[in-house]
Amino acid sequence: QLNALITQTTVWLGGLGIKLPVGGVTELFDPAGAAKLLGRLLSGFGGLLANSMLIILTVLFLMVESTSLPEKLRSVSRNPDKTLGDLAAFMASVNHYLVIKAVMSLITGLAIALYLVILGIDFAVIWGSLAFFMNFIPYIGSIIAAIPAVTLALLDAGPVIALSVAAGFVAVNIVVGNVLEPRYLGKGLGLSTLVVFLSLLFWGWIFGPVGMFLSTPLTMIVKIALENDPRSRWISVLLSAQAPDRNTS
Repeated sequence: QLNALITQTTVWLGGLGIKLPVGGVTELFDPAGAAKLLGRLLSGFGGLLANSMLIILTVLFLMVESTSLPEKLRSVSRNPDKTLGDLAAFMASVNHYLVIKAVMSLITGLAIALYLVILGIDFAVIWGSLAFFMNFIPYIGSIIAAIPAVTLALLDAGPVIALSVAAGFVAVNIVVGNVLEPRYLGKGLGLSTLVVFLSLLFWGWIFGPVGMFLSTPLTMIVKIALENDPRSRWISVLLSAQAPDRNTS
């Protein structure tokens, strides 16, 4: 199917005046090389799952430990009421962000899966699940999620359906990322584009692929923590997508 598609595409481009050697293009898509690449991807996915399990276990232990945290803070803090109040405000902000982000990712995954089912693309639920998880990775996550579905559509249904799949991914991510998320998260919880990109590099450098997956939530937690302390609130403002209203800052 791949060779036939390459031949058809080359003939179509030739009709437009673009000459490409069929043999040379076919060599670029070596099945043996594709199999090796798939093996490396599966191996990397196994490592990602292992790291994800470590993160999940760490979160579970933190949840267990959090039950005794208020009493510990009360015993060591000079102003326990203020400390516990700040902690409660911090946790409320973090929970608000994580819940909204998870809901938006779920909407993204469901919309993608439904759209692929309508187009008749195989494994639509898998691609929708991938879109759900990859939505936590800023910018490149949606691209990574789209590649397998677009490739499968190209091989099974041709370039027109593949372009339709790609357009669907773009449309869903624009609506969710640029319309729904800002509306429900609020402007104050936004991160600047530069900060999001740098956090992707920073957390990815520290924790690998899992760090890239968690880069935005981790950076948001740091930002919220800085925002709840008047002495460090200015740093939180610098991390924001835009300056807050002076009347509310």
